[in-house]
Amino acid sequence: MRLPSFKKTDETTTVLSVTKEDESAVIKEIFSENMTSSAEKNQAPMDIKKEGKKPSARLKKTKTHKKSAETKEITFSIKSLLSGKPEQKTVFEEPPQVLHLPPFETEYEILDRYWLTPPYAYANIYRDEYDNVHYQMVEPKLNEKELVVLEETFEHLRSMLVYDTVRKRGELELDPYLLREVITNFDPDITPERRDTLVYFLNRNFLGYGKLDPLMHDEKIEDITCNGADIPIFLYHRRFANVETDILFDSTELNKYVLKLAQRGDKQLSLTSPIIDAALPEGSRVQLTYSDIISSKGSSFTIRKFKAEPMTPADLVVSNTYSSELMAHLWLAVENRKSMIIAGGTASGKTSTMNAASFFIPAVAKIVSIEDTREIQLPHVNWLPMKTRESTSNVSGIGNVSMFSLLKAALRQRPEYIIVGEVRGEEAQTLFQAMNTGHTTYSTLHAGNVKEAINRLVNDPINVPAAMFGALNLVVIQSLLYGEGKGFRRCLSLNEITVNDDKIAWTPLFQWNHTTDRFDKVYTHSAVFDSIAYQNGWTDEQLKERINSKKQALDEMAASGHTNPDAVEKAIIETILRERKA
Repeated sequence: MRLPSFKKTDETTTVLSVTKEDESAVIKEIFSENMTSSAEKNQAPMDIKKEGKKPSARLKKTKTHKKSAETKEITFSIKSLLSGKPEQKTVFEEPPQVLHLPPFETEYEILDRYWLTPPYAYANIYRDEYDNVHYQMVEPKLNEKELVVLEETFEHLRSMLVYDTVRKRGELELDPYLLREVITNFDPDITPERRDTLVYFLNRNFLGYGKLDPLMHDEKIEDITCNGADIPIFLYHRRFANVETDILFDSTELNKYVLKLAQRGDKQLSLTSPIIDAALPEGSRVQLTYSDIISSKGSSFTIRKFKAEPMTPADLVVSNTYSSELMAHLWLAVENRKSMIIAGGTASGKTSTMNAASFFIPAVAKIVSIEDTREIQLPHVNWLPMKTRESTSNVSGIGNVSMFSLLKAALRQRPEYIIVGEVRGEEAQTLFQAMNTGHTTYSTLHAGNVKEAINRLVNDPINVPAAMFGALNLVVIQSLLYGEGKGFRRCLSLNEITVNDDKIAWTPLFQWNHTTDRFDKVYTHSAVFDSIAYQNGWTDEQLKERINSKKQALDEMAASGHTNPDAVEKAIIETILRERKA
């Protein structure tokens, strides 16, 4: 039996009825070591070596605990330890669940507080006197005796476990009953609350991401950055933008950690290959450097977190990244197989928008997606996701599978829609060849505006001939902006592309108004949407009716609060069926 999962919200809500007395007692027991100073930095169990600690004292304690463990023979198999269905026997009762956060006394302005992995880890977010936002991660502190027991249990389990392959979170679990039994054998006097705290740390270190595991549970975090040893970890928070944490790695610890991340990504990191990009089992992207060969500050990493559920069109409307009218135009364009490039700067949400727009692709259309790292998530069944591969061979180039190779292979599969994660080289020419041969294609590009996007495409190293731009219908420009210390994303413009005498021109259809934070429709006639009306035999009035129908559907999705992929997919299908009957 595992601890029940809690939905993270901005406000702490009461789910179970727990008396104040019981709750306070459990908080005091779990966070007993934390109560002395809430601002004190967190320890990393099994990662911190205390200075001045005599080896003989430690060995003496270890020997004592080993002796107590030997009094009861520890008999369990790896199969039972990793079993999803634990043995039906009650070893210990579950502790009462802590629902309210422990008190946090500070002179600074508290911005937010919420659980990360209840009831063991939570976050305090506050603003200091210099108007800087800080993110404090709080976990239960362990005393010296508990650290010894935890290390003994960790070593005991590690000697038994063999990892055969990389697993996603949740696919491999440690049986909490048997973990508690092992811990109790090492320390018979441990209380149930402190024992379950050790179970939390064992799961965190064995199956999670060590001291950063609570951060990986925070759905409000987009990026986690470590710039070197003894430098605070920085986050990009969805609400507070760039935030400094109280988490540090020393040099040795950081080197071990980046190697662990590389192993999680099934990549090899070494002095001969000191920089890699990888995808973690949950889908998050990680960029790693090892030692001081690349950076004078030592090893470093950046984790771009993977969102469990993909962004939907309704999500983008709710966040005001797009208006419902603008998104309705994209819906009509995608539905009628118009090709599009989404351009923007780093972290502007290009891939999220492309993923959201892909929800409008007809349900049975054949789709092939090509990416360096898997990010696209579609509800479609007739979809083949492919990704590139970098060979680990010492012989340069042997075994590599490039985006160019995958794109050529995709064209032989007769897809109706081709989605390319990002074009940056020779694959762009093949992408435009696909457009000109009747394939609907979507891709992203790093550029700040339409002019920069076209300049990148027509010049080295991409070199797409101007004549081929006739098959490109729309270019979306998106950006990450900042205001009042917070980051937000906006679609800056929707533009249609035309080519006359090998001269590329663009006409804005929608533009974001910085003053009103609204999206202004700036066209009266559009070649793209007029061609859609012509293909379907619609009058101008019928074209407006279709756009208004889709706009109304998007408004209803956003207003209902049901913006998850299943609900949005159902609403899109219902809208299409309703339009066909009209």
